[in-house]
Amino acid sequence: MIRIELDEASLGSTRIAISPLRDAFCAIHLALPHRTPSWPYQAWVGQAREVWREDDRLRPLRQLVEEGPGQVSDFLLPRPIGTVHVHEELGALRATEPAFVREQVEACYPGMTDAPFLQPYLKDPEAACATLADAYAAWWEGAIEPYWPTMRRLVEDEVLFRARTFATEGVDALFAGLESRGRWTPPVLELTKYIEAEYAPGERRLVLVPLVFAEGCRLYSTDDPEVFALSFQARGAAALREPVEPVADDRLGLLLGRGRAAVLRELGGPLTTAGLADRLGLAPSTVSEHLSVLAEAGVVTRHRVGRSVYYQLTDTGRSLLALLAGEGVLRAVA
Repeated sequence: MIRIELDEASLGSTRIAISPLRDAFCAIHLALPHRTPSWPYQAWVGQAREVWREDDRLRPLRQLVEEGPGQVSDFLLPRPIGTVHVHEELGALRATEPAFVREQVEACYPGMTDAPFLQPYLKDPEAACATLADAYAAWWEGAIEPYWPTMRRLVEDEVLFRARTFATEGVDALFAGLESRGRWTPPVLELTKYIEAEYAPGERRLVLVPLVFAEGCRLYSTDDPEVFALSFQARGAAALREPVEPVADDRLGLLLGRGRAAVLRELGGPLTTAGLADRLGLAPSTVSEHLSVLAEAGVVTRHRVGRSVYYQLTDTGRSLLALLAGEGVLRAVA
């Protein structure tokens, strides 16, 4: 069990950060042969497994993942810096301090330090980390990059949604549903894990990392002296799959049309036109047309953040969903 005590100052320093490298790492675990991914990932996993198995550039990464004891060493995943560019994180991996690499190998591969695949990290950590970064880049290119525009919108939407929730509804709402293996009992966040650790207020800064592939594994970074990075599942992973069949007995769809009903259902939090299109498997122009009609009817509202326009339900829209779709969404969503 990991216990993190958070006082007011600790909560004030909590951040939400995007990490494409962490998503790529969790995607590896989801693509391993013994895994049975759930439906959002089934269209993706076939090609991903071929890349993982056939691309020889991935050998250093395969060895660390498949031949290790299952513990994730922190040199595999540098501290999240809140970038949408994986190569910035790979640059941080290449710059990992050699002493830290050796320390992590000793800690995370106990009794295995004589293994040939670990020797480069002990003898020449800088070169080994550069090779590992190249392996990550090959995995990214073959398995993740084609999906990243969609994934990027999903995690950016999640950051906005969680930040607004934290600002307007407080920490209880932020942690609600954040992590299935976690429990928030103020002032302590408890995470079910096979290790035992306790952190006093201010001992680590909490960084929350939304991932599309969090189903692959949950990541808890415990070795960083300053940051505790906790990953969680971003909403909208269904954007990686093919559209599903219409809902049976869909009264909302009969009233509004199935396309508009689908758009209305998806607006659990602020989303852009592109984000909605990705989640629903519809053309952005189609979603834009639906949103215009829904906005004119007063069931959604729009607001601009920088260059992006975000849509969300009004009270009327929430009431409509509750009455016709049987969904308990009457509580305002900030």
